[in-house]
Amino acid sequence: MEKLKRRTTLKKLFASLAGIAGIGTVAQANTESTPEKEVFSIQDEQDVPLFSGATKMGNTVYIAGKGAHFEGDIKAHTDHVLKELEKELVKAGSSMEKVLKVNVYLHDLSDYKGMNEVFRGRFGSKPPVRTTVATYGGVPGDSLVEMDCIAYI
Repeated sequence: MEKLKRRTTLKKLFASLAGIAGIGTVAQANTESTPEKEVFSIQDEQDVPLFSGATKMGNTVYIAGKGAHFEGDIKAHTDHVLKELEKELVKAGSSMEKVLKVNVYLHDLSDYKGMNEVFRGRFGSKPPVRTTVATYGGVPGDSLVEMDCIAYI
């Protein structure tokens, strides 16, 4: 019983400290002005699109996965994919230097070194964080690599 009283007292103390520090006020203010989502490059134009090529929310832009759907090696595919990402970023008001996160999906993990050779330096002197995985069953559309990213504007 004594433990329960101490726990309740501690909860009340932390709640009052949070109120004094203004934490509750900040949380409340953030919900009042939610930015509207902008959509760019709708893919698969039909009655109901499959997905957006890029969306923007506030000062953040999300670029959907880009692949290379032609004959070529990993270096040609990587170069093409990075150029496609850059086109979408520029269209949304951003750039390669403002990319925060990249996801790389490889058809075959043995292409990792070749992909890195082309990837290196494409995002400026401060590269984004990156996750790289080899996909089971390959990348859709016979691309050797697919990439998506998140950037700021």
